[in-house]
Amino acid sequence: MRAARLIESAGVVLHDALVHPAVLALARGRLVDVGKRYGKVSTEQRFINRALVEAARHHEVVVRLKGGDPMLFGRAQEELEALAAAGIEAEVVPGITAALAAAAALKASLTRRGVSRSVAFLTPRVGRDESPSEWLPAAMGADSVVLYMAAGAAQSIAAQLIAAGRSPATPAALVESATLPQQRVLATSLEALASRELPRAAGPVVMLVGEAFACEDAVRQTIAA
Repeated sequence: MRAARLIESAGVVLHDALVHPAVLALARGRLVDVGKRYGKVSTEQRFINRALVEAARHHEVVVRLKGGDPMLFGRAQEELEALAAAGIEAEVVPGITAALAAAAALKASLTRRGVSRSVAFLTPRVGRDESPSEWLPAAMGADSVVLYMAAGAAQSIAAQLIAAGRSPATPAALVESATLPQQRVLATSLEALASRELPRAAGPVVMLVGEAFACEDAVRQTIAA
């Protein structure tokens, strides 16, 4: 509710590329697309930081609208630090991250008594000039694993998990555009994922791995990729 009120009252809304049009429709002020999409022309982070500072100097309320929760894989820290350095006060309104939306869509809890007592949120992707992601040890140490920005690498990720010791029969699910009308679900296993390359998805995809996702509800929602 607070997020909706702020979007409506903002003079400027700087938004991610994947924010749903129904959310953007709440805005009465100017909309500025500063989204990043893998493999496409994207707004550089330094420009976003500057645009936020400049907008805050001219408008009483400015919203930086993320596609999920701003505090998870959303570069919020860089933007908050840029605002703080400019002497601009900022508030963070929490959202719903893709892992939670995907679990709700699957009707499969990320934690499950006797099955999953630990969850890891990871991404294998790294930015330009960044060191490689050490995601694999963390993935092996958690009962349930959610991998962000992993759709294009699902085959490789599955193969690496199997090579590191995860059972090939471990349940896995890919959820595209979680909770939206165009949602698609592929409920499968690591072995099946490792054996074939999937077509490129149109929307954002999260990959969920672990015994917690071996549930009938998830299987009934399966849509062939």
